[in-house]
Amino acid sequence: MELSEIKRNIDNYKEKLEQLRGSLDLEEKETNIQEYEEKMTDPTFWDDQNEAQAVIDKNNALKSIVNAYRGLESEIDDMDTTRELLLEEDDALMKHDLEQNVMEFKTSIDQFELQLLLDGPYDANGAIMELHPGAGGTESQDWTNMLLRMYQRYCEQKGFKVEIADYLPGDEAGVKSVTLVIKGYNAYGYLKAEKGVHRLVRISPFDSSGRRHTSFASCDVIPEFNNTEIEIDINPDDITVDTFRASGAGGQHINKTESAIRITHHPSGIVVNNQNERSQIKNREAAMKTLKSKLYQLKIEEQEQEMAEIRGEQKEIGWGSQIRSYVFHPYAMVKDHRTNEETGKVDAVMDGDIGPFIESYLRSQMDHSEN
Repeated sequence: MELSEIKRNIDNYKEKLEQLRGSLDLEEKETNIQEYEEKMTDPTFWDDQNEAQAVIDKNNALKSIVNAYRGLESEIDDMDTTRELLLEEDDALMKHDLEQNVMEFKTSIDQFELQLLLDGPYDANGAIMELHPGAGGTESQDWTNMLLRMYQRYCEQKGFKVEIADYLPGDEAGVKSVTLVIKGYNAYGYLKAEKGVHRLVRISPFDSSGRRHTSFASCDVIPEFNNTEIEIDINPDDITVDTFRASGAGGQHINKTESAIRITHHPSGIVVNNQNERSQIKNREAAMKTLKSKLYQLKIEEQEQEMAEIRGEQKEIGWGSQIRSYVFHPYAMVKDHRTNEETGKVDAVMDGDIGPFIESYLRSQMDHSEN
């Protein structure tokens, strides 16, 4: 790579970074950080622990963006300085290192841009994910279990903490339903891309004739709200609370006591289970939190549906509108039908490598919002 080409790349990066600076309101974020940190020095800061934690989370989120931007700025300045040195003195090793830095910087700036795409009102929140098999019994239940493993691996790679709030095993294999509570910054922002129907085509391990089967599983994702973000009043007369023995993978308490909780909200028909905690009280608290999150999400979706009707929009709903197909046979391919992103590395995808699909979806949403 000639020095003139290196300069063009660096100039393009500078221009791109300046565009991103305008969209992220850097100075406002730095002011907000200063205000949050002043709050954190107040002696009464921890009087309300939930509110205090919310402030800390917001501050950390802002600092993550600002520090990442400043880091990119510094990298560009260093590359430019190195380029100027090479104009005065030819150094093959220094030039090689600079070329590598220039090529790698594209990935860094692309990742930072992706981080900025997660600017929805709840993108920074944790996520509640539910997986359910479609028709087909053991086949679809096994497929649901495969998706469960895929998402657990993805979350592990992202540094998200995953808790299994509810787990109902399949009759022979797999799972009938599973609810995950996923904690981590931007967990919902990333995982909202997975909401929809996932389709599998493979030679069934459960079919002695070795025939090809098609299975479906649905993935639902909503933000995990904390008590400071939403105000949802639940009338005690509108709910029924049942206790039962937990099932599936868990600690030693599993199946020994009726610590698991099921809450049915009659007006909406929403049913929430929680069996993750050892005590009935904690399971009830966790289930109520999930119920509030679902009711709030329902309220948001109703408002969005009203706006869509005003605009005359139509949204596909149903098993026929799968978002992604995973083909194991007669060829190996995973394809996202919303973005046409595809790969032949099926094993890697099932081992949690779904980042390219999520990134492609997020970028497509940004493109739609700009049109």
